[in-house]
Amino acid sequence: MSKKRMDQIEQRIARIKEALGQIGPMRPGSLTRQYRNPKERVGAYWQISYTRQMKSHTEYVRSEWQPDIRKQITTYKRFTRLIEQWIDLSIEHSKLRMQIAKQERSG
Repeated sequence: MSKKRMDQIEQRIARIKEALGQIGPMRPGSLTRQYRNPKERVGAYWQISYTRQMKSHTEYVRSEWQPDIRKQITTYKRFTRLIEQWIDLSIEHSKLRMQIAKQERSG
């Protein structure tokens, strides 16, 4: 059973690597619409905020770039989900490998 699960994990990791190879432009953050006068909702503009290397960043985004930036943020979220899955699978794979080695020594 454990060797079968290891094969499944290895196949899933291979699919994750393939998906990561196809990822395009990305950037972290959240894109929000802000207003120069929030009470009256006047003077709208787009702003991206993110933290990178323990530093907070905020940038203005032109309206025409808003769809592209939103797509890059979505791509970044997909990237981080794939990386997290890879890490979880790698941990499980390592534990199974040690468990199988232990069984082979004692069996």
